[in-house]
Amino acid sequence: MRIFVTGVGGQLGHDVMNELAKRGYEGVGSDIAPSYSGIADGTAVTTMPYVQMDITDKTSVEKVIKEANVDAVIHCAAWTAVDAAEDEENQPKVRLVNVTGTQNIADVCKELDIKMLYLSTDYVFDGQGTTPWEPDCKDYKPLNVYGQTKLDGELAVSGTVNKFFIVRIAWVFGKNGKNFIKTMINLGKTHDTLSVVNDQIGTPTYTYDLARLLVDMIETEKYGYYHATNEGGYISWYDFTKEIFRQAAAMGHPEYLPENMTVNSVTTAEYGASKAARPFNSRLDKSKLTANGFTPLLLAGCTWTVSERTGFLKKSGKTLKSLVFCRIFYSSLCSFLLLRCLPYSA
Repeated sequence: MRIFVTGVGGQLGHDVMNELAKRGYEGVGSDIAPSYSGIADGTAVTTMPYVQMDITDKTSVEKVIKEANVDAVIHCAAWTAVDAAEDEENQPKVRLVNVTGTQNIADVCKELDIKMLYLSTDYVFDGQGTTPWEPDCKDYKPLNVYGQTKLDGELAVSGTVNKFFIVRIAWVFGKNGKNFIKTMINLGKTHDTLSVVNDQIGTPTYTYDLARLLVDMIETEKYGYYHATNEGGYISWYDFTKEIFRQAAAMGHPEYLPENMTVNSVTTAEYGASKAARPFNSRLDKSKLTANGFTPLLLAGCTWTVSERTGFLKKSGKTLKSLVFCRIFYSSLCSFLLLRCLPYSA
């Protein structure tokens, strides 16, 4: 099987390409840069076939994907800067990338009669209540420009392609690109007090695990809407931040200890700094995965050690292990990212 992947310069596209290589599939990566622009980590994606493509250029999309001669497209590329999307001068480009670009890809997939997998977001809903959103729910009500354009991208795919997967994800982090973990660690280097919201609730999604599921899906013909995050309980951004700093301190960085770093728990209204409205309820119902025979993303942190996830990490001659806990369930995943964000000291 030969798969075309957009957005390989980002954190998810990077991991999807590596997952394809792991399984012996031919992956063709693309992004807007002239050559692969992600991290030079020595993984397969850095040497796999790559072609420059501007998804907003319909002629280019048609030419590139047809010449790639692929069986499916996994569309990871998107405008994801949620607050910047609210700026009036950016809105035409956000729509061009998230809607027009997606339509361009969908048109080619329909013409070639090939599979298309589109990544979307819980932001297509209004984030009210506490009930997890079901994948086939059509009660759409985006709160911001980003969410509206991702919804319009969904509609472009579902209204055009016969063989489609639409996978909504939330709170994504991976080693290649910007994410919440890296942001908090960098803020912690320059601040001794932070305020983080406690009333936006969801579940983090690790791109390494998500990539496995996406390739599982593209191997099948079980088309439709799905939700995917790592398994476990629901947490707030405040909970996530506290665990990130706990992990950082355990890795030998005392500046993140509670006595050196204060994290204040505040409501969204008290925080009040975001241009874009955020959903309070990012809980996603993932039961459709198992109902269709897919293996969910793993329960992170409750049974794994850091060494099982990242190789043997040494500190003072001892293997640093993740604590077992389930309320904040992703500690081993945090650790993987933290190793890339913090200067390591033996």
